[in-house]
Amino acid sequence: MSSTRREKLLPVAALLSVTASWGASFVLMKDAIERQPVPDFLFTRFALAAVVMILVRPRVLLDITPRVLWTGSIAGAVLGVGFMTQTIGLQLSTAAITGFLTGLYVILTPLIAWIFLRHRLSPQVLIGAVLALGSLAVLSITDLGFSEGSFWVIACAVLFAVHIVALGVWSPGSSAYSLTVVQILMVTLLTGVWTLADGDGYVAPPDVGVWTAVIITAVFATAAGFLLQTWAQARMDTGRVAILLTTEVLWAGILAVGVGQEPLTIRLVIGGAIMFAAMLIIEWPTKKVPEHPLVHLE
Repeated sequence: MSSTRREKLLPVAALLSVTASWGASFVLMKDAIERQPVPDFLFTRFALAAVVMILVRPRVLLDITPRVLWTGSIAGAVLGVGFMTQTIGLQLSTAAITGFLTGLYVILTPLIAWIFLRHRLSPQVLIGAVLALGSLAVLSITDLGFSEGSFWVIACAVLFAVHIVALGVWSPGSSAYSLTVVQILMVTLLTGVWTLADGDGYVAPPDVGVWTAVIITAVFATAAGFLLQTWAQARMDTGRVAILLTTEVLWAGILAVGVGQEPLTIRLVIGGAIMFAAMLIIEWPTKKVPEHPLVHLE
């Protein structure tokens, strides 16, 4: 395999590992959030992730430049509000509709990049995005109910799309580690305020099972996950990133079957096949020179 091809495949592998960890977090969180309020769980998860990243590299706090501080704060705020609107929508709607509508970012991301950044809409990305959205529909939709919660989840999809586009712009030339730490600290701040605003104060994880879910999601799905996403987005266009990130739903289904939470269904098989086709289309080798050259972070 040529070094150029390897450089193109590494970000893809990184994002697929990220979505696998996010899919696993859904399985782990399913029982945990029944015993700890969701805002408190999110605050604990992101706070722990921030602590872990700072302990692993204490000098990161000295390496945060003014540019990383303001770009990371904005990206983190968008991400944090996205998590909050998704949670509100989930409380007012079904999990299936929430999963599907959240996945609308696969279409919104290239559109936002085209409208505001004048990024070209390639046929490969457009076809892949439509297929990925179709896969999400097969995997998620069991009814077509549209409620107040749906509007909150659509807002979440817009925010997640903006976050992907923002990282695509700000990741190149920045330290992936520093940028990730700033984002996670901002989400920690927002979820902390949300936790205290409900009037019940902070509710800590009540048992070992919830603490296990918090630790695993904090270390793998949050610290490592967002670090790899930030790193990969400096090397890929935003449309491909959005399509690859939708595999989170597929991973969640596969892992839920693997641990016995859900049965293997024809919907999972068909949805997975469509998702695989979408990934093949966007990653099929072409002789075209990339619109944005690969860059290397600190």
